[in-house]
Amino acid sequence: MQITINGKPEELQADTIMDVLKHKDIDPHMVAVELNTQIVERDQLDTTNVRDGDKVEFLFYMGGGT
Repeated sequence: MQITINGKPEELQADTIMDVLKHKDIDPHMVAVELNTQIVERDQLDTTNVRDGDKVEFLFYMGGGT
């Protein structure tokens, strides 16, 4: 299936958002996920399905400041 991840089309086999995170080697505790412009709650990553043509955005938490 083809999905767009952070603006780049990718071909991968995944059923859920958690599968995509594992494929990309991303810790689910370090990222917020948006699927087709809707934020996915962390407790729904295992149950939220992805489909061909979906758009997924990973929003990484950054620390810093003074």
